Amino acid sequence: MSNSLFSLKGKIIAFSGATGVLGESMSLHLAKEGATLLILGRTPQKVEALVDKIQEQGGNVKGYICDVTDEESLETAATEIAKDWNYIDTLINAAGGNMPGAVVTPDKNFLDLDTSALRKVMDLNYMGTVLPIKALLPLMLKKEQGNILNISSMAATRPMTRVMGYASAKAAIDNLTKWLSVELAAKHGPDFRVNAIAPGFFLTEQNRTLLTESDGSLTKRGNQIITHTPMERFGKPEDLLGALQWLCSDASKFVSGTIVPVDGGFSAYSGV
Repeated sequence: MSNSLFSLKGKIIAFSGATGVLGESMSLHLAKEGATLLILGRTPQKVEALVDKIQEQGGNVKGYICDVTDEESLETAATEIAKDWNYIDTLINAAGGNMPGAVVTPDKNFLDLDTSALRKVMDLNYMGTVLPIKALLPLMLKKEQGNILNISSMAATRPMTRVMGYASAKAAIDNLTKWLSVELAAKHGPDFRVNAIAPGFFLTEQNRTLLTESDGSLTKRGNQIITHTPMERFGKPEDLLGALQWLCSDASKFVSGTIVPVDGGFSAYSGV
């Protein structure tokens, strides 16, 4: 099989949520593979730091400051991108996260849920994916082809204790991915596709204290996850890169409406 099938050279990829642990690893890989990265982020310092890292390794990149939950902010960024590049090939939506108020911890119950925090989690994860698509789709329509890659989660299809708000938002991402794959192909042609990657449990700054103790040993929750993961380990950022390369390249041009688990077998294991 020719490596050109998986080539990313010359592809213009807009990437929101790229400054997190997983997003940074993904964006550095894409740039190393020859893609041009357009980094969308809310915090100038974080965007600039990532742009510098990518440039240091010889990558082609530019940062755009915007808030993925603010339509006006995104429209401004889209206008800037249109001036700079005219079109984009791919949009990766990785902005997301959780909030303590939208988590139901063991010492609390559903009635303790902070509905304000829940709205913010839904807004960040769901609207923070919908709005960038709405703003940047016109830049794909210019080329009459487009590729959208959303970031889902194991929590979308396997509801887990505690993370109610986050799990609900990611379930909405799965549904959006499938719905939009049909919508775009039906109305704009077969060269438009939409997929998602659903990571299993990766150690990030957000969940490190939830899954590991200060000495590196597993917490009770961390141990539960490992015992339900056939590969018996947490994911590493580089574990996402193969699926990422495939879904961003022409190797997956007949793949749409699919959520790809990258989870060490977690979703396949029933516990017995």
